Amino acid sequence: MHSYHKNNMGTLSIVATPIGNLEDITLRALRTLKECDVIYAEDTRVISKLLARYSIAKPLQRLDAAMEAKRADQIIERLEAGEKIVFVSDAGTPGISDPGSRLVSAVRERISRFNLDIRIEAIPGASALTAALSIAGLDTGEFTFIGFLPHKKGRQTALKKVAASEIPVVLYESPHRILKLLKELEGVSRVTIARELTKIHEEVIAGTPQEITAHFTAHPDTIRGEFVVIIEP
Repeated sequence: MHSYHKNNMGTLSIVATPIGNLEDITLRALRTLKECDVIYAEDTRVISKLLARYSIAKPLQRLDAAMEAKRADQIIERLEAGEKIVFVSDAGTPGISDPGSRLVSAVRERISRFNLDIRIEAIPGASALTAALSIAGLDTGEFTFIGFLPHKKGRQTALKKVAASEIPVVLYESPHRILKLLKELEGVSRVTIARELTKIHEEVIAGTPQEITAHFTAHPDTIRGEFVVIIEP
């Protein structure tokens, strides 16, 4: 039997999850997962591993980037009924180069239009962006974050902007494209790459794009995981 929390305010919790090491989950995030009515996840198989690790059993619904706008109505209906709803992406903080922002935007828009008694809360935690910057040893008083570069259209324009930047530029890259990106950055003086963050083989490499390419060519087995690339001005 499903019980609605009639007296409680509906709450949408945007929960950050580990980017590798399953211990990187906050006490507050675990409590929120335990107390919610339903978890909407970018991929239910990924969140299932985390839930199993902490013996949490909850109804799961898939909500990937393509479904955000479609599922928003259903979620708003449940929030209006006073439910506690969690949204998680596959890893890290939702909305940062990850699904989540369109869902939050749709819920916010509805709250302001109809003056709904619904709360949206951030449950902060792991983020590859901040994790990489914290161990890069750069002055990061200011930086530009651009997430993933476009694959084709607009890539050259984006790369020109990166090369011309007067402050560090941080971006994400996949193993399939990291060597291509290093080749495209050949005019840049120094690059720092963090990979496999929070995992056993966590590594930070810094040098010219040519030096880093030589490193990966000599150790091809290390071209795995997501890469955080910091391009210095």
